[in-house]
Amino acid sequence: MAKPSIVFAHGLWADGSCFGKLIPTLQAEGHEVMASQHGLDSLATDVAAVKACLARVHGPTILVGHSYGGTLITHAGTDTRVAGLVYIAALAPDADETSQSLLGKFPTSPVFGHLDVPEGRIWLKQSGVKHFAGDLPEAEQKLVYATQAAPVADLFNQKVEGTAWNAKPSWYVLATQDQTVPPDLQRFVSKRMKATTTEVASSHVPMLSKPDVVLDVIRKAASAV
Repeated sequence: MAKPSIVFAHGLWADGSCFGKLIPTLQAEGHEVMASQHGLDSLATDVAAVKACLARVHGPTILVGHSYGGTLITHAGTDTRVAGLVYIAALAPDADETSQSLLGKFPTSPVFGHLDVPEGRIWLKQSGVKHFAGDLPEAEQKLVYATQAAPVADLFNQKVEGTAWNAKPSWYVLATQDQTVPPDLQRFVSKRMKATTTEVASSHVPMLSKPDVVLDVIRKAASAV
C-alpha cells in the first residue's frame, strides 16, 4: 500500500528549505513530498499555494505546518485530499480568530521586539535570530537570517474560511523553549484541537534543531491515516 504524501507549509522569515532536514529522509522512506512556497503577500494566496501543492501529489496527504504555516494548514486542510494535520510550534486559529487575534491572547514574545518594517514588510533583525532559532549553531542562525522571507505588515490580520482541525486528526510538536510563538499558546491550541502532542525542549524551529523528534511525529501521523 502506498504511503501518504506529505506537504509542508512554512511560516514567516523562512521558505520551504526550512524543512530540508526532514524531506530527504521522508522521501527515502517512500513518501511523495512537496514544500509549498509562500509569497507572504496575502493569506488567501498562501493558502492557495498549499492547495496547489496538494494537487501535485497523490492523496491521501498529511499537511505539516510550522508557525504561520499552521494557519495555512488549518484553512487548506479542509480539502478532501487531506487525511491529517501536523503542527510544529504553530498557530491554529479557530473560525472566529485571525493569527493576530490568537497571538493577542498571550503575552508578546521576545522576538517581536526585534523587527523592522520598511515599506510595509516585516523583517527580522539580526538581533532577533536568537529568539527565533537560538538553539541552532551560529552558522545555521546566520543562514536563517540570510534566507528570511518578509511578510506584508497586515498578513496576520487577514481572514480565510476553513478550520480543518475541527474534523481532521491532528498532531502537535510543542516547542517548550519557544520565544516566538509562546509555549502557552501552543498548549492552548494543541489541547483545543485534541491533538496528539509531543513536547520538545527547542527554540521555535524544532524541525532544524531537533529534526528526529519532528520526523517521528510525522511518521506516526502518516501511519495512523
